[in-house]
Amino acid sequence: MVDLAEILRRHWPAYKKKFTTLPSQRRAVAAMLRCRTPALGGQLYRCAQCGKDHCSYHSCNHRACPKCGHHDATEWIAKQKTLLLPAPYFLVTFTVPAELRATIRSHQKLCYDLLFRQSSQALQDIAGDPKHFGVQLGFLGVLQTWTRDLRYHPHIHYLVPGGGLSHDQLRWRQVPNPEFLLPQQVLAARFRTRLKLALQQKDPNLFLRIPRKVWSQKWVVDVLPVGRGEPVLKYLSAYIYKTAITAQRLVACDDATVTFRYRDSTSGQWKLCQLTAERFLHRFLQHILPSGLQRVRYFGWLAPAATKRRQRIFALLDWKAPPFVPPLPLSPPSCPLCKKPMTKIGTLPRAPPCRP
Repeated sequence: MVDLAEILRRHWPAYKKKFTTLPSQRRAVAAMLRCRTPALGGQLYRCAQCGKDHCSYHSCNHRACPKCGHHDATEWIAKQKTLLLPAPYFLVTFTVPAELRATIRSHQKLCYDLLFRQSSQALQDIAGDPKHFGVQLGFLGVLQTWTRDLRYHPHIHYLVPGGGLSHDQLRWRQVPNPEFLLPQQVLAARFRTRLKLALQQKDPNLFLRIPRKVWSQKWVVDVLPVGRGEPVLKYLSAYIYKTAITAQRLVACDDATVTFRYRDSTSGQWKLCQLTAERFLHRFLQHILPSGLQRVRYFGWLAPAATKRRQRIFALLDWKAPPFVPPLPLSPPSCPLCKKPMTKIGTLPRAPPCRP
């Protein structure tokens, strides 16, 4: 197993000289190279059993770093569980045709925002139609941009309860069939129409560069029943607080290539992918989001400003949200020699910040 920081130390200097990189990518790489090193400071521990001193360095906490995010993900899951209702849940995934991916990748701030806005509103449009459901939904959405072998494939996952508020906000309506929420083809057609009109309005020149066949072909929206929703929270947390690849999947790195494992989506079997170092960095870096862009968003009566509507739903369901139980604080590290708990005896200062 090889560390991503090791790959970056070996190949990033040559890569950034040869290719144009974005400020967000340079900041992410700088953070990952300093993660859990003396540059970020840390704590000094002493083992009471063997008397040896050991350093524990701070994490960078960058959302692209594969070493960070576990504690934050655990806390996020615990908070989201307090919002789950006694209703069936669905995982709704909006994707775009392959012909649109290059445009989205080169205009990320504009297009990611449009993907969120138009897909979420397509959900509300179809759910609000009395012919289909006639309610207002509340749901969370998470942007994912990668496939298992790190190719670029932007799509949005929504965790949606199978119920909603009536338009007069006096009743809670639940889906009669826990296996069916909304028709997939209707959702896909509405999403396609909304995104086309929004992009045409926001950036007419960019719209004209998109192949016309994109707007006439069938788009895909997948609606999957997921029970009470808890397993999906764990699934989605990996996209919020983890990067496109974890350390466990990195197999080898040399002066020319990087090898990693991925699970084939068709066969379910683990496979090896060997890429040139340049190609690997290109695939990895394209998934680092622009600074300030939110990967997770909340809509409808689950939005931060909709507290009163959520309380109304709790009252209609005669439901009391479970209390938030924060994850246990991290325990002191164990001695790497005798495996006994260590005691903190001091702190280590961090180095001055460096330019990315």
